[in-house]
Amino acid sequence: MSVSSPTSSEFEVVKNEYSDRDYDVKISIPEFTCVCPRTGQPDFATIEINYIPDKLIVELKSLKLYIQQFRNLGIFHENVTNKILDDFRRACKPRKIDVIGRFNPRGGISTVVEAHWQE
Repeated sequence: MSVSSPTSSEFEVVKNEYSDRDYDVKISIPEFTCVCPRTGQPDFATIEINYIPDKLIVELKSLKLYIQQFRNLGIFHENVTNKILDDFRRACKPRKIDVIGRFNPRGGISTVVEAHWQE
């Protein structure tokens, strides 16, 4: 079975009513799962998305549905963290965004991947 990768087009965005000011939006996704592309074993993580919106904000149900598509996808920790940042950025065009993947230990190794972008 081939699993397709989620894309930025799956995000629903809405108008930011407070685009005249900077404010932080901090989203935590503590039940993130994907699959190790080498072993096929599940990877578990907390994904944190922290952003300063510009004209648009992300609708959270669409974010949840986007994130769920990684469940059976074989992808490295570094790639998934950067992909989430890129897709979110394409959809929402924030002033600034940080995506942090805190992956649970497996084989005695835990990984934290931080991806950043600012206009």
